[in-house]
Amino acid sequence: MQIRRTVGLLAVVVLSSTFVAPASAEKLDPKIETAVNKGLEWLASRQRRQGYWEANSNQYRVAMTALAGNAFLCEGSTTTRGKYYKNIRSAVDYLVSVARPNGLIGYENDYHYTYGHGYSMLFLSQVYGEEEDAERREKLRKVLTKAVEFCANAQTTAGGWGYVSAKDGNGFDEGSTCITQVQGLRACRDAGIPVSREIIDKGKEYVWECTIKKGPQAGGVQYSIRGGGARPPITAAGVAAMFNFGDYESERAALMLDFCKKNVWPGQGNMYSGHWHYMHFYYAQVMYRFKDEWPKYFKEISQELIRKQSHDGAWKEGHVGPVYVTAINLTILQLQRGYLPIYQR
Repeated sequence: MQIRRTVGLLAVVVLSSTFVAPASAEKLDPKIETAVNKGLEWLASRQRRQGYWEANSNQYRVAMTALAGNAFLCEGSTTTRGKYYKNIRSAVDYLVSVARPNGLIGYENDYHYTYGHGYSMLFLSQVYGEEEDAERREKLRKVLTKAVEFCANAQTTAGGWGYVSAKDGNGFDEGSTCITQVQGLRACRDAGIPVSREIIDKGKEYVWECTIKKGPQAGGVQYSIRGGGARPPITAAGVAAMFNFGDYESERAALMLDFCKKNVWPGQGNMYSGHWHYMHFYYAQVMYRFKDEWPKYFKEISQELIRKQSHDGAWKEGHVGPVYVTAINLTILQLQRGYLPIYQR
């Protein structure tokens, strides 16, 4: 049930905090199941004793922990049940431990902390909906509520977000971080955490302002409102964000989706560029919404991913590191299990 109430001058939407899990998770093809199991085992082996994962050069602990935790949630485990419950529980404990009094989930000295903050809002909100322990659930509620407040305060006057808050970054903003915040906010709202519509609407407008409206690159989302040319990875993420807004059939979404269909299909782009996996992390979320088109897309993307998987279970393309690529590829391959509300049809 959806309840609308007004806090001050801002309309806030509060949704039931009880998630509806799929009646039965869709089974994966045996080859995909084998690849997923190998990947999850590799990922589990790379978790540090303190509960975190990290990218190359000991970077991005918060973002990597949230993305890796997300991959285990997609398998169906929770903080109390399933093969990977200990991994998820440790990841949650780590992220809660780095939540700051101002609401930031992360570290102020990380000059890209909004990525970790956005991914953490998404991951922890999915955990929150299934958390059975009352004390841990209340702790998560407080962390997520403060995280939403931080996100609102970090938004720029243009409606976007940068690598750090508007205050710390002198108002700088760009598309990829904006999308992580918007998706995290939507996940929190769906979990029952109060989120102002104004924050999300401003973010939505920012994504649209980054979009090229006419010409051969029409529908492509640029790096920021300052320009930079159409970028397929950010466009794919932009469509996923629009769908999270519930904006499935507008002219805006159609324009961006048309650009993606011309520029993002599995055969497009360089898998080793560092952005190919990011692009399909979001584009897969979009294609999963289209029941008629998903089978063809998933067949092609899964074949490509399985072909590139290392013998130890990891994926090692790109400069960020194997934890990052492995976590997002595992999410792609497990979307149709249907466990996470943020990805459900």
